[in-house]
Amino acid sequence: MHADNELRGRRREQETLDRLLRDVRAGHSRVLVLRGEAGAGKSALLDYLAGQAPAGRVVRVAGVEPETDLAYSALQQLCAPLLEHLDGLPAPQREALATAFGLSAGRTPDALIVGLAVLGLLAEAAAQRPLIVVIDDAQWLDRMSEVILTFVARRLGEESVGLILAARPVSSFEGRPSSFEGSTSPFEGLRSPFEGLRSPFEGLPSPFEGLPELLVDGLAAEDARALLDAVLPGLVDASVRDRIVAETRGNPLALLELPRGLNAAELAFGFGSPAVDGGSALAGRIEEGFQRRIAALPPDTRLLLLTAAVEPVGNVPLLWRALGLLGIGADAAAPAETSGLIEIGTRVRFRHPLVRSAVWRAADPAQLRAVHRALAEVTDPDQDPDRRAWHRGHGTAGLDEEVAAELERSADRALARGGRAAAASFLERAAELTGDSAVRAGRTLAAAHARFASGAVARVPELLAAAELGPLDAVQQAAAERLRARVAFTRNTGRAAIPPLLDAAARLEKLDPAAARETYLSAIGAAVNAGRLGEGSGFRGHGAGGVDGGRGGDLRRVVEAAAALPDGDEPAGRLLAGMISWQRDGIAAAVPLLRHAVGEIPESRDLDLLWLTGMVVHEIWDDTEFLDRTARAVTVARSSGTLSSLPTALTFRATALIYAGRFGDATELLDEAAALAQTTAGPSPHPATAVILAAHQGRAEPALELIRALEVDALAGGAGWLIGVASYSRAVLHNGLGNYPAALAAAREATDFDDLAVLQWGLFELVEAAARTGEHGLAAVARDRLVERTQAAGTAWARGTEALARALAGSVPHLEDHYRSAVEQFAETRLTVQLARAQLVYGEWLRRENRRADAREQLRAAHDAFTTMGATGFADRAGRELLATGETVRKRHSGVREELTSQETQIVRLAAAGRTNPEIGAVLFLSPRTVEWHLRKIFTKLGITSRRELHQTVEMS
Repeated sequence: MHADNELRGRRREQETLDRLLRDVRAGHSRVLVLRGEAGAGKSALLDYLAGQAPAGRVVRVAGVEPETDLAYSALQQLCAPLLEHLDGLPAPQREALATAFGLSAGRTPDALIVGLAVLGLLAEAAAQRPLIVVIDDAQWLDRMSEVILTFVARRLGEESVGLILAARPVSSFEGRPSSFEGSTSPFEGLRSPFEGLRSPFEGLPSPFEGLPELLVDGLAAEDARALLDAVLPGLVDASVRDRIVAETRGNPLALLELPRGLNAAELAFGFGSPAVDGGSALAGRIEEGFQRRIAALPPDTRLLLLTAAVEPVGNVPLLWRALGLLGIGADAAAPAETSGLIEIGTRVRFRHPLVRSAVWRAADPAQLRAVHRALAEVTDPDQDPDRRAWHRGHGTAGLDEEVAAELERSADRALARGGRAAAASFLERAAELTGDSAVRAGRTLAAAHARFASGAVARVPELLAAAELGPLDAVQQAAAERLRARVAFTRNTGRAAIPPLLDAAARLEKLDPAAARETYLSAIGAAVNAGRLGEGSGFRGHGAGGVDGGRGGDLRRVVEAAAALPDGDEPAGRLLAGMISWQRDGIAAAVPLLRHAVGEIPESRDLDLLWLTGMVVHEIWDDTEFLDRTARAVTVARSSGTLSSLPTALTFRATALIYAGRFGDATELLDEAAALAQTTAGPSPHPATAVILAAHQGRAEPALELIRALEVDALAGGAGWLIGVASYSRAVLHNGLGNYPAALAAAREATDFDDLAVLQWGLFELVEAAARTGEHGLAAVARDRLVERTQAAGTAWARGTEALARALAGSVPHLEDHYRSAVEQFAETRLTVQLARAQLVYGEWLRRENRRADAREQLRAAHDAFTTMGATGFADRAGRELLATGETVRKRHSGVREELTSQETQIVRLAAAGRTNPEIGAVLFLSPRTVEWHLRKIFTKLGITSRRELHQTVEMS
């Protein structure tokens, strides 16, 4: 094929790639996903890019369908030419990468550490000359390679690395197949080993979603006609030619391939009868064209193509050895090469992935198994044991314990490298080949655990059901029930999760009491999330109008069931006891239990229980735990590489930072959590945090849009707790804007139900809104409910809130004492938002008392604080009050801290603490070279020249 044909009509795409190369040569890193249908010309554009890139600095790999079950297979090919730079990485990263690639034995590497290692490896390789990494057919990358490369793509900064991936549109590969999946055998009766199989990736984010993309569409009509003219057999009527262009939508491969082998008569109506072919997908029609060409080849050539298609790496010596066992000679390759279907050089390369797919679909199942057996026979069991087991698994019909055991060993090796999806596929196939029912059940249960760990939660229930068909011992039964409970809570944390969690907990009571308590705790969490949407509660609590919030029947039912279990001294057991007391005895009785439970949670369990402790700290009014625990959780998740838990930790930390007045930092953490969740298929940032942040920022329309969206999602998911959050957030927004009637209505809705944490937030908003609108009776009732909760806690946070509520709803003789007490108490905390709000309402009261000088002092402090944190609604309210005192409101001048971004501030703190660039990079998921680049920018901003000056220039906090 000619380059000018391949790039016909691609000027826009070429210019984009040229700009990318210029940026990389200038020292910047760039990422681009070429997104287009099969045959759109993505590979040709990658060829163009590789040809324009610096000589010797291009690393190119491609995803292959059969490799999707082999962990790190694509990543290993990508990194192999760069391993000479391995010594430049920190020891933990070197070890993680070596373990992931099977180069050495070691503890299971977390995906995060492997990602940091690959990021560092690329940076080291690009230190002297720019590096271009080209990945074709990215939709067929194995899951671990996809996760790592997405992580790396989001973290490239100033390393002079270009990462360019080509992938089909999301709709083209949703439900990606797995080579080992199927109800019984993935081979019997199938024309393709992929046809009709379910995907282990159901429910996971699409590959590389959210990265910069360049859409590679079909050619424009003029270019498409010119390309078609080059391959049409003789003269074809112009109207027929136009129809062909329209039917192919300008797809270059379709234009080149579909007319092959057809005469003018066959082309008279386009590509055959519209009634027959009109509804088939374009990729399928291209594949059919390849199948016609394959069918015309000699039998030995077809078997050669099948063997090459099944051997995923393109290893030419191995291919010839396998063909020798099958009795196929070298002369069988000539017809396939002459027809342009395959190239056999230093590697085997198909003209297009659809050729490989067409070969597979045309294969006889028995012949396909024979090819796998031959490939298994010639694969070195020492050098490549897992690929050998993979071929043996595909080549075996019926039951075979030897092969099953080999697959199980491969699963163990995959788990040791962090390849959970690969391990699950090995184990599932091993179970299918297992005759002993007990062993089969155990392998299926292990596969279910691996699927859950890989994020493919949708597959777990059917695997558990299959495992339970065989005899499971008591330990296995407990493990199955516990996993079923985890699945239920992961898939739906609202009301729908309650019945399966209760069922699982009841079955676990005798099998594993500690697991039962943990499952009951999850059921309480689901009932708390269900809130006012739970059974027996409706939309309003016991006190309609927001004066005596209630609790739902779901929560009562769960608590009664959980209370029948003996108390446990493990962290989950202590938390469960506190939550039971909260429901049965009220918050005053529960506070000591909850405080003890939270305080006794070891660091090793912080991340596991953060989903609950992050809310409980509000019930005990402990701002120190709130801020310190969330900071520690992020640090632990980062340093340990617990990538699956990091988005949750970042989200709760962001919530803490909102109340600390650090809105910019909270925003960056939410962005990071969203990016990580998309990369790893982990939990998304909790939607409540972004809504609470928007409410405090005080921009009405964006905030209300988020609030409305949260309410819609909450109703759809049965999460009444989020409805409480939405109402509370609306109350905060309107109190900040001074729209007190709207704030009153929202606060009444927020306090209609005794939602964990949300009720106390809403009660304060209700006190202020009711007092401002003259609803003094309602303000007094809300104050009393709030005081009941604050007095049980007795912390500075609680005392400040109580004093402010008493001031807003209290009698005149004691108002100023309460206002002063509120300001003093909040000053002892790190809750900057609460302190500023106390200063604001105190200043407003002082102005109404005509004490203008005193009012200015409080209002000025509030205005400066709200302006600094970005709370525009409250800042404007404070500004209006300042104007009313006769003071001119000036814009606040930015200081050093405002000049630095949140990430730069983090780098400054770490550098001033003596951390090296690699250490800073490990904490912030950046390459050392990007850290150095940021430090140069920071030095320029601060007007300094070295790290030694950071201590004197930046205030550490």
